[in-house]
Amino acid sequence: MKKPFKLAAISATAAVIVSAPYASAATGQTHAQPAVTHVKTVAAFDFATGDVPENITVAPDNSLTVSMVGTPAGERPALVRITPSGHRTVLVTGQKGDGITGNTRGHDGTVYYNVWSSDASRNGVWKLPPGGTPHRIAALPVDRVPNGLAIDPAGRTLYVADSQKGTVWAVPVAGGPAAAWLVDPALAIKASAPVPYGANGLRFHNGAVWVSNLSKGTLLRVPVTATGTPGRIHTVADGLTGIDDFNFLSDHSNVVFAALNTQNKIVVVYPNGTTRTVLTASDGLASPTATAVRGKRLYITDGGLNEPHDAQVQSGKIDLGALLSH
Repeated sequence: MKKPFKLAAISATAAVIVSAPYASAATGQTHAQPAVTHVKTVAAFDFATGDVPENITVAPDNSLTVSMVGTPAGERPALVRITPSGHRTVLVTGQKGDGITGNTRGHDGTVYYNVWSSDASRNGVWKLPPGGTPHRIAALPVDRVPNGLAIDPAGRTLYVADSQKGTVWAVPVAGGPAAAWLVDPALAIKASAPVPYGANGLRFHNGAVWVSNLSKGTLLRVPVTATGTPGRIHTVADGLTGIDDFNFLSDHSNVVFAALNTQNKIVVVYPNGTTRTVLTASDGLASPTATAVRGKRLYITDGGLNEPHDAQVQSGKIDLGALLSH
């Protein structure tokens, strides 16, 4: 915060990417072939009305669920669905002063989302069943900032990044008290950080909870043990200044597309920790907050936090050959 393709073919190629050697970006190696091409605006928004994209989930029908955080513009937040044809439907409208942050999707189409609020009756994790009405399933204290959100593959547990208290919370999908699953200095806010957010983006991937720490510029991997407890924290990469939310090339690949909010960059983080910038402000990035991948298509939410406030969702085509040539 301040975030129809041939999947089998991609997964097979991604498996090669995971095990391939990578040259560090520090070597000065040039890349003539861009890894993401044909970047375009999928949807443009009016920042002044509170349409400030913060997070994104791609559904199986290729529709997008986008969290509009609202607060940077001093307006009400919203949860919006965008069809492949561009039609927009407001699923949820929040209260002025609140923010809607991370969102994720259950197997049955239920949308889960975080509300950040100073009102104890609203702060926490919410649920929107298909055709139903939104309701809160877990409360968080008002001094906690729920941000990134992910659901485990079994569809039983939601994991929440708390950007204020260096915590990952675990919430039963069925509802109930939130439990502090992991509290660790690696998730905390760095002292004197210009942007006071610690744990930010969060994904459940390949048996682990992955978390970004915006203030420390780190990407972390936390294995989930057989008993459901957190394993040892592994720093996948550091030096990722302003890292917000992120996502993976595929379900079988540990190649990450990360949004560097304050740098107006999308970087690829390879499994050995090396990085490569693939998009910049010259591609239209404007305070990127999150990424999502569907097949060969990369989606990016741009919060547009700075003038001229180009709040939008972008997409680009992933060139697997260029990624492999790194």
